[in-house]
Amino acid sequence: MERHIPFEALSNFRDLGGYPTQDGRRVRAGRLYRADSLGELAENTPDWTRFLSLGIGTVIDLRHPGETERHGRVPAHPSLRYHNLSIEHRPYDQSSLSPDTDPARYLAERYAEVAQDGTREIARALELVAEAAGNDEPLVFHCASGKDRTGLLAALVLGLLGVETPAIVEDFSLTELAAPALLSAWTARNGGRAPAWPGFGRAPAEIMSRFLTALTARYGSLDGYVAQALSLDPAALSTTLRAALVEPRPDDWPELTYRRATAADAPALVRLRDTAALWQLARGIDQWKPGEKDEAHFRERMRTGEVWLAHASAVLTGAWEIWWDDPAAWGPRPPDAGYIHRLMTVPHTTPPGAGRRMLAAAEARITAASRPFARLDCLSANHRLRAYYEEAGYRVTGERPAGTDGTGSPYPVTLLEKRLSPSHR
Repeated sequence: MERHIPFEALSNFRDLGGYPTQDGRRVRAGRLYRADSLGELAENTPDWTRFLSLGIGTVIDLRHPGETERHGRVPAHPSLRYHNLSIEHRPYDQSSLSPDTDPARYLAERYAEVAQDGTREIARALELVAEAAGNDEPLVFHCASGKDRTGLLAALVLGLLGVETPAIVEDFSLTELAAPALLSAWTARNGGRAPAWPGFGRAPAEIMSRFLTALTARYGSLDGYVAQALSLDPAALSTTLRAALVEPRPDDWPELTYRRATAADAPALVRLRDTAALWQLARGIDQWKPGEKDEAHFRERMRTGEVWLAHASAVLTGAWEIWWDDPAAWGPRPPDAGYIHRLMTVPHTTPPGAGRRMLAAAEARITAASRPFARLDCLSANHRLRAYYEEAGYRVTGERPAGTDGTGSPYPVTLLEKRLSPSHR
């Protein structure tokens, strides 16, 4: 499932479905959306047709009335109920902040102000979300970039639905995938000049982590904030939302199919890796970073080795690389192995066990190339991932320190190896 729904004029329109809840269920897809400014939509365009096809009945616009006057609002339509609820009251201009302003600290403090100043509007927004949920009606809420005010409301809604904090933080950080487009749009609106603050449009996970930590410290929990600051009944609100917007995880999943990637798949591979990187960072795993691997990387790996894609039905669900040598990590070796890199799955919506099946498919391809070993590595500090590979039959053969000469891994890794049998063919 691709959370970002593609629009020509919008960069950060996302489905909140698919996140797991604490009771083992998941948020329903196609019911709750978050977005950047819907004032960019225009009637009689493919974007407008796509938007109407989602069946959205309620639009919550979290911008100031002055913003809607300057930049427009969603076009009026008989199927839409439009609510303008400005939840931000102390003005601040992110584009003009000094370059040394720390995004995490600064924005977490601003979110705390919004949470205090906008209680009436936040409470009304939550009531509208509950009303739409009870009416089985899709809803979207948005601000200008779909990051700050929208991120705050999304965190509250997901928390009331029973989504755990790491996934709430991850959802916030997915704006990182839209940040280049948001920056480009701002530059186009401002005569080609760039904002003074390099953090403009960015959404590092630490911002939301800090905000939620501060909220819990003050109110005891997210529910405490809803009860004390918003004067709402969190139990009743949560019950209404969960009854309408949470569903059991499916019992039956599509079978995975595999194919070799082509150059045309490079953009999807970059997005998949960046999404996986944000999942890691939201859980304190300091390994991958968004933007580290570009399309050229994946095209080069297709040229010198192989890149494979996994699909469930027609939906991309994972990928991996096979290298035919890896001297930076393993040193000079005879041609006796395939080296598996970047085994990655789509967070939350991948069928259970997909990672193990993808690993087996990679091993089968290595065996088909008449190489008796599969080798891979993982972050030395990631004991959970190491255990995962060991359970799959890999044994630790050594440790490799962080590379200091531009080759090899930039962090310490554990090297693992598995002898393959002909049954992998």
